[in-house]
Amino acid sequence: MATTASIAYDVSEEIKCQFLQNPANYITKPKSIKIIETHMSYVFLDDDFAFKLKKSIHNEYLDFRTIELRHYFCEEELRLNYRLAPDVYLSLIPLTLDARGALEFSGTGPVVDWLIKMRRLPADRMLDNMIAMKQATQHDMFRIAACLVQFYKNLSPVLITYENWVSNLEQEITRNEKILAQHARLLPQPTVKWLCAEQRNALVKWTTWFEQRLRAGRIVEGHGDLRPEHICLQPEPVIIDSLEFSAELRIVDSADEISYLALECERLQAPALALALIENYQTLAKDRPPPALLHFYQGFRACLRARIAIHHLDEIKFSNDTKWQTRALHYLQLAEKHHLAIKSTMEPAL
Repeated sequence: MATTASIAYDVSEEIKCQFLQNPANYITKPKSIKIIETHMSYVFLDDDFAFKLKKSIHNEYLDFRTIELRHYFCEEELRLNYRLAPDVYLSLIPLTLDARGALEFSGTGPVVDWLIKMRRLPADRMLDNMIAMKQATQHDMFRIAACLVQFYKNLSPVLITYENWVSNLEQEITRNEKILAQHARLLPQPTVKWLCAEQRNALVKWTTWFEQRLRAGRIVEGHGDLRPEHICLQPEPVIIDSLEFSAELRIVDSADEISYLALECERLQAPALALALIENYQTLAKDRPPPALLHFYQGFRACLRARIAIHHLDEIKFSNDTKWQTRALHYLQLAEKHHLAIKSTMEPAL
C-alpha cells in the first residue's frame, strides 16, 4: 500500500471532492453518491458505506493542514470510535494518483489524502431523528445509559491533577465568554457575564465536590461530543463520532458527559427523556453526584454550545444564516435555566 512517504503532489479539495462525488469511481458502482459537508469534513455516502475526507483546516483546537496530520487524526478517529462502534469504523483508505496523474482509491502511486471508510447507519434510527418523530422511549434511555455505564467502567481514570482539570474548565469558561462577547449585538451580554461569573464561582466554592469526583476515578477520556445525532438505536446502541482531535476535550467527568447528552435531549424538546437518561445512569453506575453539580455541568455545556453556534457566523458561508443566532440564544436560555435551578437543589450545608 502507498504511504505518506510517497507524497509528491498537492491536489485541491475541490478536485478530491469532484472525484469522490462521481459514482463511476467506486468499485461497487453505486447509482448515486450523497455528500454531507460538516465544518471539519466531507462525507460521501453510497448505498452501504460512508467515506470521510477531513478538510485542510486549522483553529484553536485542531490542525488538519498537512496530509501527515490528517493521516494521524484519521488513525485516532478509528482508534477512539472502535470503543463504542467497532462494527462501523472499518478502515483507512489512501486516495492516490495513478501513472496518468488521475485520482484512484488505494493505488500504488503517491498518496494525496486519506479516507475513513465507515458502515452506514440507518438515519431513521439516530436518536435526534427518533426524538423528532416522538419514537424515542424511556427504555431507549435505559439502553443508552447501560451502554455508556459499561463504556466508562472499562476506561481507566485519567491521571490528571485537580489543578489541571479545573484549570481546563476555567479556560473553557473564559473562551466561552470571549467568543460570546464578540457578538454583543446578537446576544444578551448581561446574561453571558452572569453565567460565566456563576461558573467561575462554582469552581471556587465546590472544591470538595470536584476533588471527590477526581478521587472516585470519574474523570475519564470519554467520547468528547456526546449528542443525539451521534447515537443510533440499533438492538445494541451504537455511538459514533468520538472527538478525535483533542485529548484535552475528551477528558471529562462521566457525569458531565451524561449531563451534556441530557441537555441536548432537552434542547430537542424531550425533557422527560433527559431526566430518564440521568436517572438510569445514576442507578446503573451507582454514581449520584450532587444535583447542583449536574446543573453546573449542563449550564457550562450550554454556554460552550452557544459559543460554537455563534462562532459559525464568523464563517463567510454562514454569516447571514439566522439559525445560528437562534440556536445560540436557545442554549443561553438553557444555561440560565440550569444555573437558576442550582439554588433549589443546593444542600443546606453548602
